[in-house]
Amino acid sequence: MNGLPGPANSLWPLPLIGGLLPAIAAVVALWLSVALGLMAPCNPFLDGCVSISRAARHDLPNHVFRALVLPAAVLQALTWLLCATWLRQMATEARMLLRVMPWLGMLAGVFLVLYGTFLGTEGQAYRWMRRYGVIFYFGFTYLCMLIASGTLWQLARSGIATLPARLDRWLVFLCAITLAIGLAQVLATPLAESEELKNRIENMLEWYAALAFTLFFLVLAWLWRHARIAARLNSG
Repeated sequence: MNGLPGPANSLWPLPLIGGLLPAIAAVVALWLSVALGLMAPCNPFLDGCVSISRAARHDLPNHVFRALVLPAAVLQALTWLLCATWLRQMATEARMLLRVMPWLGMLAGVFLVLYGTFLGTEGQAYRWMRRYGVIFYFGFTYLCMLIASGTLWQLARSGIATLPARLDRWLVFLCAITLAIGLAQVLATPLAESEELKNRIENMLEWYAALAFTLFFLVLAWLWRHARIAARLNSG
């Protein structure tokens, strides 16, 4: 997994930047919305005061959010394409899933572009594209996360790959956390006593899900840097 000697670290910034850009976009949009008086100061991780979409829906926060999210969609799609190619060089099982991963990654990127493009626009059709853009982005990205983490876990278990700090376990853990967040949203929101409480729960869980996605890309970037993935791809 160490690849060939030489300048082989050129690809690990892809998951790093692709994962960080949406997180930076959400935080900057939230900060700008508060600074411009578009919303009251709050901590969405603690009280679910605002969703990511609402924090980035208007004026300057919207422009900044789009400027960061749209290139992130391209970088994330490239990440899944390269990740599938890299894993196919080592994995003897799950090859069908690895062939599907690039398509899932590209669909995730397309829906993230759809979401970012129409965020802040008015009209029923635009609301539909925003809503389902983010839903399908999360869904297709999560499927890519499952395939990548499951394959790496099998490779580490079989001794084919030696991963630093057992990063395969961290990736599986982040997938499990993301699933738990999704289940919590399905189970907790119907029990909410009011519409306001339901919205706060949904908002808070959305921020935590986005954080889990970001951490997954960061761990993947760490793994790519260790694995010298550029050398492995070039050697194929």
